[in-house]
Amino acid sequence: MSNKINVAIIDLYNGEENQGIRCIKDILNEIDCHYPNISVEYRQFETRLNNGIADDKFDIYISSGGPGSPWEGEGTEWESKYFNLMDKIWSHNQNNETKKYVFFICHSFQIMTRYFKFGEVIKRNSKSFGVMPVYKTEVGHSDLLLKELPDPFYGADFREWQVVQPDQKVFDELGAQILCIEKERPHVPFERAVMAVRINNEFVGTQFHPEADAASMYYHFRKPERKEQVVSKYGEKKYFEMLDLLEDTRGIMLTQKTVLPNFIKHAVSELRPEAAGDKK
Repeated sequence: MSNKINVAIIDLYNGEENQGIRCIKDILNEIDCHYPNISVEYRQFETRLNNGIADDKFDIYISSGGPGSPWEGEGTEWESKYFNLMDKIWSHNQNNETKKYVFFICHSFQIMTRYFKFGEVIKRNSKSFGVMPVYKTEVGHSDLLLKELPDPFYGADFREWQVVQPDQKVFDELGAQILCIEKERPHVPFERAVMAVRINNEFVGTQFHPEADAASMYYHFRKPERKEQVVSKYGEKKYFEMLDLLEDTRGIMLTQKTVLPNFIKHAVSELRPEAAGDKK
């Protein structure tokens, strides 16, 4: 068996300038350095921009965030290819002992919800932007992705859309579990959104951006329109609290070092157990 781990980065940013892909690559590069006997290699596919899609030969798939509505891809070539790839991966995992692993981020999490039909994907009453607390469910406390994080933990949150109304029947059929939800807001008549779902051992998604680091958030916060967005909604005090959290080791720095790395390391340990045992 090869000691190479092949990762497909499915880029759904549609050509929009972003920090998400860079953050994902940074995490993969760092993980590669921890395994002296395993080579973690990746390839990027600009799926929404030019219909590029990975085949079903990769070991791990990381599907990115992206702008706009999670419904705008309906009927397009790229979304047809995307769902066809998910069909192939799902079928492979049902029929093979060696699995393939998929992580869905933000925009991809909303598309994941549409694919599995486990909830409603609707537009938010107002856009969410910034560093926000995320609250673990009971099962989330013991999940391998989140168990090292406090409750609540902090996530980079960019949302115009959200997942609500989880369908318990579908969750039961899939064996899926909600890992975390957004902060309760008793002063507003809106349901708490789902922030992460584990479908099974191989498929998991987060509404927040677990890949985000301080540099990527500073990139967003330095834009005048972004500052105005946060200040107008949460107040100037909250804006500066968010900035402080970028340097706090218990903030998004901890989330960035935990969630996606734990997913990848778990996949590596199951795909290459002998070589993964030599991790530095």
